[in-house]
Amino acid sequence: MENMKLSREQKVELYNKMVASHPDAVQKGDTIPYTSLNGHMYSFLTKGDEVTLKLPAEERIKFIEKYKTRLAENYGIVQKEYVVVPDSLLEKTDELAPYFEISYKYVSSLKPKPTVKSKKKD
Repeated sequence: MENMKLSREQKVELYNKMVASHPDAVQKGDTIPYTSLNGHMYSFLTKGDEVTLKLPAEERIKFIEKYKTRLAENYGIVQKEYVVVPDSLLEKTDELAPYFEISYKYVSSLKPKPTVKSKKKD
């Protein structure tokens, strides 16, 4: 699929394959598919059809250099811990799986976020 732009449907399918590559990963979200653990999101498909992964600093630098990619940007805000997965890598689930594992391990090492239920005030 060299030089062919992947459709959103193809990206969702490939994102699903990536998530399925990890036995403990659970995909959530209907319109914006994502994975999270202990309240920390570690991968998602943006509205702009980019698959992103949350990686620790050292891995993030190596990933950006190796795959000639960049930090993710959503709603005009650079998300410092997320890298954009290039389509060429997204199509190679076996090559991408170790990075998804690194992402999972990274968030599993973070302190769980407290769940907050918003209270409606009258």
